[in-house]
Amino acid sequence: MDDHINSDYDSDFLVWTATQVALLRARKFEQLDLENVIEELEAVARRDKREVAHRTEKLLTHLLKCGAQPERISNSWRRTISEQRKQIARILKDMPSLRAQIDHYIADSYPDAIKQAARETHLPLSSFPQQNPYTTEQILDEDSFPEP
Repeated sequence: MDDHINSDYDSDFLVWTATQVALLRARKFEQLDLENVIEELEAVARRDKREVAHRTEKLLTHLLKCGAQPERISNSWRRTISEQRKQIARILKDMPSLRAQIDHYIADSYPDAIKQAARETHLPLSSFPQQNPYTTEQILDEDSFPEP
């Protein structure tokens, strides 16, 4: 392995990436910086999982806010709900294997969504259901919006 290929990883990630892609396309596998390629592929998978988790939490937060304060439902809240659903759907379309984990993301995000909804609404935590009242289908359904 050429030392400059490995040093580019630390000094110029864009150059390193272009070099690794060129090596892959040329099928020069023996010249790849395998350890860093593996690390970067793992990081991409983690990033995508974190994005689904983050968007799920944001979506749940807004659904909870709508449930707790129906008189304050705004176009902004509706846009946020719509946007999160749209982006989650896009990610799941691109990575269908993540769909099997969506219930986990919802369950894992729900406690944090309650805390965030309480902070944003200035309501006590007890104002929100301690158990998730929504089905996965309701959460992801692009046509379902909380009504006042």
